[in-house]
This record gives sequence, C-alpha cells and structure tokens, in this order.
Amino acid sequence: MKLLVVFCHPCAESYVAAVRDAALRGLAKAGHEVRLLDLYAMAFDPVMSGDERRGYHDKGSNEAPVAEHLAHLRWCEGLIFVYPTWWYGPPAMLKGWLERVWVPHATFTMPDKGKPIGPVLTHIRLLAVISTLGSPWWWWKLAMKEPGRRILLRGLKVLCAPRCRTMWIALHRLDEISDAKRRYFLTEVEKKMARLKG
Repeated sequence: MKLLVVFCHPCAESYVAAVRDAALRGLAKAGHEVRLLDLYAMAFDPVMSGDERRGYHDKGSNEAPVAEHLAHLRWCEGLIFVYPTWWYGPPAMLKGWLERVWVPHATFTMPDKGKPIGPVLTHIRLLAVISTLGSPWWWWKLAMKEPGRRILLRGLKVLCAPRCRTMWIALHRLDEISDAKRRYFLTEVEKKMARLKG
C-alpha cells in the first residue's frame, strides 16, 4: 500500500518523533511503500496568504502554491498523521497544512444545488492518526468530544474512498505517565503498523 505519513512536531528529539519512528519501523515490516512529510523539517508555511485566499476557489490555479503536497495526496492510498494533540486539536502547523493543501476541486467538489461537498480523493482508503495527549481519556472523549479526531477521521473521510477505513491510536496523560508506559506505547504503535493490511 502507498502510505503518506504526515508528521508534525517542532522538536527532532521529542517523544512524538520516537512515535513516528516506531510507526515507520512497523510500516517497513509490513512492506508498505511509504513517503514521509515532516512539516517542520521542510519549513512548510501554514499561513494562507491573502492572494491564496482570493484564489482559493479558482480551479487549477489554486493548486500552484501547494502542488508538491497535492502530488503526494494523489500518489497515496492511505494517510497516517503523527502529531501531539495541543489544546484538543492538531498543532497550528498541521491545521495550516489542511487549510492550504486541501483545496477545492483538487481534493473535494464544491456544494452544488443543495448538495454538500463531495469526494475527489477516492483512491485514499485509509486514514489513521497516532497522537499523544496530556488530557485523560475521559476528559478528551466525554467533556471535549474528541475535536482533533473528528477533524481528521470524520471531516477528511467524506473526501476519500466510500469505504475508507479509519484508525485512531492515542496515548493519554503523556505528562504524568511512567517511562515504562511510554516505551510500551512505542512497541504497540510498531506492532499495529506492522499488522496494517493494504
């Protein structure tokens, strides 16, 4: 399977970078073809300019500022996001990537005659998220209603294959758990990615 891993963390030595590496090891064991987008390492600009916004709906020309990223989306059959959950959602860098790269016509059709937006990237049949959170599970799910998960696994899913699979892997209470639990999570991430089918 062709998988695009989108990684977002500003610190190369972070625990989330270790999570990314565990995921990549597992995917390699499973024999998947993988591309990595490290948004901070590539100095991706998450800020949409005024000119970009003015041309946001212009079919074809709206692709020019993010053509490289759209090429990756058109190549992949699955997307795996690896990032820390901050303030209950993805980091601003990743949110900016969504806003700038997922442009009309290239990634979704515009609403028409009362119909909602429609899918374009129907070759993408897997969406997965691996994230760390400081909050406890019950607060994230029951009180906050999982905003980051809903953005990526519900919001994007409607733009992908009709039967697109989703996967959410999360480590809660990151700031207070033991090193043993952190190591266990890395092992579990690698195992789950190694078991990922095409």
